[in-house]
Amino acid sequence: MTDQPAVRLLLAEDQAMVRGALATLLNLEDDMEVVAEVGRGDEVVAAARGAGVQVALLDIEMPGMTGLEAADALHRVLPEVKIVILTTFGRPGFLRRAMESGASAFLVKDAPVAELVAAIRKVLRGERVIDPDLAAAALAAGENPLTPRERDVLAASADGSTIADVASRLHLSEGTVRNYLSACIQKTAARNRTEAVRAAQQRGWL
Repeated sequence: MTDQPAVRLLLAEDQAMVRGALATLLNLEDDMEVVAEVGRGDEVVAAARGAGVQVALLDIEMPGMTGLEAADALHRVLPEVKIVILTTFGRPGFLRRAMESGASAFLVKDAPVAELVAAIRKVLRGERVIDPDLAAAALAAGENPLTPRERDVLAASADGSTIADVASRLHLSEGTVRNYLSACIQKTAARNRTEAVRAAQQRGWL
């Protein structure tokens, strides 16, 4: 089909069966080869560097580090690697965060494999590929109103930690933590921080 060397791909997906099936399908393409597979987000950068990958396919929900965090780290260390986010969570906020993290494509997992293959070829040509329904939802949802520090504090509160615990973990005063949480509750139109966490997660703001 082509004399060009196969595109070197990395797959980051914590479900081994899904990862294996996707690798098998992608390896059927004459111009693609999965050269690295990881099941944790914090293994992405080292694997990409070690295997000399050109495109990284990242799931969002992974242990160790989320796909969005891994995308950000990978983009900073290896900016030449194209990043494709694959997720079952079609949340508008995730799309915005993915683009901010250097991703070139954002696709939902139930898309046909042919669409993924086409997206990989497009990002290699410098194009961006975004699921159209998700793009429309992201535009309708608007910008994430939470500041980075507010997101940090709200995320640290997600497991039910006390104000004192969050303050200690983030090296902030308890008063500062309360102020940030109050802002988060107001911006998410929630009644308390538990509702604020849930609302922010549903919108992809955390």
